[in-house]
Amino acid sequence: MVYKILVVDDEKDIVDILKYNLEKENEFTVITASDGKEAIDKAVYEKPNLILLDIMMPELNGFEVCKRLKTYPETTKIPVIFLTAKENEIDEIIGLELGADDYIQKPISPRKVIARVKSVIRRTYSEPDQMIKTDGYVKFRKLEIDTIAHCVKINDEEVFFPKKEFQLLHFLLSNRGKVLSREVLLNQIWGENIYVVDRTIDVHIAKVREKLGEYSVYLETIKGLGYRFNND
Repeated sequence: MVYKILVVDDEKDIVDILKYNLEKENEFTVITASDGKEAIDKAVYEKPNLILLDIMMPELNGFEVCKRLKTYPETTKIPVIFLTAKENEIDEIIGLELGADDYIQKPISPRKVIARVKSVIRRTYSEPDQMIKTDGYVKFRKLEIDTIAHCVKINDEEVFFPKKEFQLLHFLLSNRGKVLSREVLLNQIWGENIYVVDRTIDVHIAKVREKLGEYSVYLETIKGLGYRFNND
């Protein structure tokens, strides 16, 4: 599938660089806008799969554009990645609170932008079968999880897992044998609208492994892909 990306920036050089590099991937077609009003018009009529949106634009800035797009039924679900020259944590927080999916500081690295775009695209348009089953009671040998009782037993001994670690183990064990990406795990455990860095998953996985004892060897890291609870 080819995804349509709307690039919005009042600096033509940046627009041209992003358009060239995105289309070179052969996964994207790019439409552009040079100001906020044009961005809103094109978002409504072209319905892109993702918007790369500069914040610092005259008249109608990126925050206002994002805010308006989130109020329109036809554009509210379009993911937005902000581009900004400002190193300001408050701006990043404002952007994320407005519903943006990511935030990239200038000067822009085309490779970084492409990686972020692909990540958001995967997270947003993943196939339904990626959000795989979760059973109320799961057992693997002498490892048991009961979601109703919020209980994990290893060799008939109860082991306490805090909420997120419990949910993470339950989801991995329910889908054992399948490689689950960080994006899938973040969306499933923390939710799509919560901003959490990938490192959060790694930290929680490490804590889960510590508690699993002899079963920690089954919780595998698949380099570059994610994690898997192995059947074997």
